[in-house]
Amino acid sequence: MDLSEHLFRRESGRMVAALTRLFGIHNVALAEDVVQDAFCQALEVWKARGVPENPSAWLMATAKNRALDVIRRERTARTFAPEMGRLLETERTIEPLIDEAFAAHAIRDEQLRMMFSCCHPRLPEETQVALILNILCGFGAGEIASAFLTGRTAMEKRIARGKKVLASSKRLFVLSDDDFAARLSTVRRALYLLFSEGYHGASAEHAVRVELCGEAMRLTSMLREHPPAATPTTYALAALMYLDAARLPARIDSAGDLSSLFDQDRSTWDAALLTEGLVLFERSAAGTELTSYHIEAAIAATHASAPSVSGTDWESIVSLYDTLMTVAPSPVVALNRAIAIAQRDGNDAGLDALHAIADRGRLSAYPFYSAAIGELELRRGNRASARTYFHAALGLARNTTERRFLEKRLRSCHG
Repeated sequence: MDLSEHLFRRESGRMVAALTRLFGIHNVALAEDVVQDAFCQALEVWKARGVPENPSAWLMATAKNRALDVIRRERTARTFAPEMGRLLETERTIEPLIDEAFAAHAIRDEQLRMMFSCCHPRLPEETQVALILNILCGFGAGEIASAFLTGRTAMEKRIARGKKVLASSKRLFVLSDDDFAARLSTVRRALYLLFSEGYHGASAEHAVRVELCGEAMRLTSMLREHPPAATPTTYALAALMYLDAARLPARIDSAGDLSSLFDQDRSTWDAALLTEGLVLFERSAAGTELTSYHIEAAIAATHASAPSVSGTDWESIVSLYDTLMTVAPSPVVALNRAIAIAQRDGNDAGLDALHAIADRGRLSAYPFYSAAIGELELRRGNRASARTYFHAALGLARNTTERRFLEKRLRSCHG
């Protein structure tokens, strides 16, 4: 059913966090199994009886009942969260403890602890990020692999190794521990990737997934509400999300087709999100640190303030991309920089920048690299060359929305 994936994204991390508080970090696999059981039961029951009025509450109640069964059945054979002590050993305290673990404020705190627990110092940063996306955000290995521009099999192995390290931990991370700041940077990166996956989706079904963007914004808001995490860099990340999310209503046009920045109806941009994003951006300037989030938010703010494509300050945008290539270089950043150069200096300069991308082999499976070359060749009047590149991009399209967009660009090559 269509509802199930969205619910899984939204609720799985919340339920895993609550259950891990009860079971202990060493039993994270058990927590995931209980959540999976709850979803399987939902699909079965809802198919027969229909979706309940409050599906989230139904799932939570099912997970709570399943947790109670597990604790009663296995409390003599398995050790649970050590901080729960004897509270899980007596019938008088088990049910109140489970109710407390599933309270809204407790789930929020435990999601934070779970995010930071995934950032274990024995794990490489990419594995830490992958664990957050997998455990707390419901991402599959294939989706995470796409976000990292790597292979699915390698990502599956990375996640499995990461969960073994988590299982060897003695307790969930305490938010006052000394390495909080070091782990915070990885948590932010995971949330950035979650938002990016929603905005630039590599999904086989959807090019834009608003619910993922919303979940990333919700989790980032949790960071902002926790004083030690409410740093200028966290505000810069939040600003970037709000400013980009404001353009989501125009990402898909009235016909259901993908719309590039150059074709978007700016009157449909969300004014409230733009205003909030600019306020967050101002707050991000409080410190002295300059991060990739600050620079990307500045780029987004420049677009947000422009009345049109022709009225955009492309000089500033190219300059910001130059700085971003120094702070956090990547082939995707170089691609976006080349597009901005084409707007500032002309199509020939843009094509030179596209062909000069140092690590462009990593873009070999990314349809919009070939599409960008095709677009600039078309602007130059080289229709045959443009067709070649749009054909190549079409062969790499990851979903029907991208396919329709590229087919439309291909048709434009015929005049």
